[in-house]
Amino acid sequence: MNRQAQAAVLFLLGAALLHAGLTDLYLRYVKAGLRPMLLASGVVLIAAAVATVWYEWRAGKQQPQGKGHAHPEPRVSWLLVLPLLALILVAPPALGSYSALRTGTALQQPYGYAALPADGPLRLNLVDYAGRAAYGHGRSLGDRQVKVAGFVALDRTGTPYLVRMALNCCAADAQPVKVGLTGRIPPVLQPDTWLEVTGTYTAKRTKDPVNGGPIPFIEVTGAVPVEAPKDPYDETWNN
Repeated sequence: MNRQAQAAVLFLLGAALLHAGLTDLYLRYVKAGLRPMLLASGVVLIAAAVATVWYEWRAGKQQPQGKGHAHPEPRVSWLLVLPLLALILVAPPALGSYSALRTGTALQQPYGYAALPADGPLRLNLVDYAGRAAYGHGRSLGDRQVKVAGFVALDRTGTPYLVRMALNCCAADAQPVKVGLTGRIPPVLQPDTWLEVTGTYTAKRTKDPVNGGPIPFIEVTGAVPVEAPKDPYDETWNN
């Protein structure tokens, strides 16, 4: 590609990064904390594109008339722009049940547990509940009502799980944390549907068939469909 075409691709890539970073689209690719770096990268790429055009224009003015000639770039090289247009126009779905059931649980033993409110129902993120249930044996939960949210995954036997994908850096390294559902489970569950589940701790647990990691359960007393969160990934597991 000639310099003008290279500058155009740089500009489009920078614009795509800025578009993703200034909207919630970037959350489908990287963790929320990387937003400033994403925006800075977009600015640098656009600046590089502008500098390329300026230097090329300046070199053209200094070149004597009739000296040299441009070689047209192969048109197929413009196919490089298609992934950029896809990034701008098509938002990829977040990883869901298909990935969750083919990847072992990422649940890790926490270093400690934050203090919980003295009374009332507990609204916990799914990773926090899973850690307290699997490694804390529910001692910090007792028989209190707990609310957790996640998307549904059904294994080959039909056992339902509530899942959140734990994010370390970007979607490429996302791993699931799974909580099994028992008790008053809704009669019809669709994979990838987001639910807010109300229930209590139960000592029931199983081993993940993929990596043998622990999967705790929650005794369901109620469940309602909810919209997927703005950020579908959970980053609390590595904080």
